[in-house]
Amino acid sequence: MAGLKYMCGFGNEFSSEDPRCPGSLPEGQNNPQVCPYGLYAEQLSGSAFTCPRPANKRSWLYRILPSVKHKPFTPVPCGDLTESWDEVEPDPNQLRWLPFTIPKSTEKKVDFVAGLHTVCGAGEARCRSGIVVHVYTCNTSMTDRCFNNSDGDFLIVPQQGEILVTTEFGKMMVEPNEICVIQQGMRFSVDVFGETRGYVLEVYGAHFELPDLGPIGANGLANPRDFLCPVAWYEDRQVPSGYTVINKYQGKLFACQQDFSPFNVVAWHGNYTPYKYNLKNFMVINCVAFDHADPSIFTVLTAKSTRPGVAVADFVIFPPRWGVADHTFRPPYYHRNCMSEFMGLIKGHYEAKEEGFLPGGASLHSIMTPHGPDMDCFEKNSAAELKPERVAEGTMAFMFESSFSMAVTKWGLQTCQKLDKNYYQCWEPLRSHFNPNWTPSKK
Repeated sequence: MAGLKYMCGFGNEFSSEDPRCPGSLPEGQNNPQVCPYGLYAEQLSGSAFTCPRPANKRSWLYRILPSVKHKPFTPVPCGDLTESWDEVEPDPNQLRWLPFTIPKSTEKKVDFVAGLHTVCGAGEARCRSGIVVHVYTCNTSMTDRCFNNSDGDFLIVPQQGEILVTTEFGKMMVEPNEICVIQQGMRFSVDVFGETRGYVLEVYGAHFELPDLGPIGANGLANPRDFLCPVAWYEDRQVPSGYTVINKYQGKLFACQQDFSPFNVVAWHGNYTPYKYNLKNFMVINCVAFDHADPSIFTVLTAKSTRPGVAVADFVIFPPRWGVADHTFRPPYYHRNCMSEFMGLIKGHYEAKEEGFLPGGASLHSIMTPHGPDMDCFEKNSAAELKPERVAEGTMAFMFESSFSMAVTKWGLQTCQKLDKNYYQCWEPLRSHFNPNWTPSKK
């Protein structure tokens, strides 16, 4: 949307006020006896009050009416949104999904919340520990409805169709090849402009951070200045027919009614905000001598667990880059992992599987489930001339990697009817190249 403005930085102490109400931010204190313009002061806490200062997250919102003014919440159907991990038996196989179906607007109007489908996950919201992977497929905007996740943070990855995300902090336009993060407790609505699809990574009990860079140094990967936060925008709109606030709480959906728009924040300040990031800005680190580096070098954001170096979830991308490694099988290696790997494709063709893994689809390689290049990829790259080449040009694949052993839902295994039951066959043609008479070549 033309005219949208943003502030740049990651985790900064931001402050913003709608230009229609200059001076709406109180000076020198957070909670004056009477706020400018007769506004209400409301704090949104994303961490415990006593968290160490680097991890302390909160923002102060100055709004026309406080969010507490609403009718009681009542349960509503959850659709395909679930935290029930025992619906079906566990499945340790390599799993791949064809592109998830987007409903036709001529057949049924489906907005972002109604179009959320849980594919897999683990853990429990009540214990504030876990991860959930959803897809969203929708065709209509949310009208007089907003969503609030009391359980955790949403990292949203649009794949088809841009989305206009209206939050209490302002508006963000998020296009394919961008991501946005809506942190726990933030109310938002989503406008779409046609048939729309994407992926959602939800984490409980942790917020996303930039990964530590270690010996990489002070710069690289996703640079803080490239993250964008919305500026204050408000609407003073009465909704006599009722505005619906949908609350995801302990894995279930609840709804309440109020007679005004929740996007009535005239000014705000703090470091607990929604934000977006364009994946094209990722500064790629790669091997320039030999061997295939581990994919952790492509980590954009991480949600840390309490164990050092082990993530609740990492958001990893496989962006366009140069491949120059000598004496090396350059595609991803064959692998068994103590982490779960859920992959999606925004656009293009994934280098390890040119066929079958399609934009809008997905794959899951569970803990210790073998995976790696298919036969065509192995044979081609085992004999390829190793010259500098562009890798993944015009492509953007990503991975949600987690230390949790994720269960697949009934919707993911059965109801969606997109599971590729022939996925295992891409490895069936692999043949032995073992030669017991092999000898090293003379140099």
